[in-house]
Amino acid sequence: MARVKGGYVTRQRRKKTLKLASGYFGSKHLLFKTAKEQVMHSFQYAYNDRRQVKSDFRKLWIKRINAACHMCDISYSQMMFGLRKANITVNRKMLSELAINDFPSFQKLVVDVKKQLVI
Repeated sequence: MARVKGGYVTRQRRKKTLKLASGYFGSKHLLFKTAKEQVMHSFQYAYNDRRQVKSDFRKLWIKRINAACHMCDISYSQMMFGLRKANITVNRKMLSELAINDFPSFQKLVVDVKKQLVI
């Protein structure tokens, strides 16, 4: 078998990895072996966090809705139960936007919910 050096292809592959690792601390952006390891970890972190961010935003929306609900003397769980009972379909993202940007509208929703809970 003839010896295969693969200079051009290998160099391009290594340059690509080192370019992805630019900005990393220490030898992680200089040495190919450590850079490759760090880039693989970075890809894994990015993959996981793309899924985690959805959960983080949902938690944020719930906290905002809860804070606004307590300003209107109702708990978050009662608010969500009342919305379901009143057949009002508004997702948590929109509820939190209402609570922040249009509080009077949010209060009207709370009034409707409280009417449903009394019955």
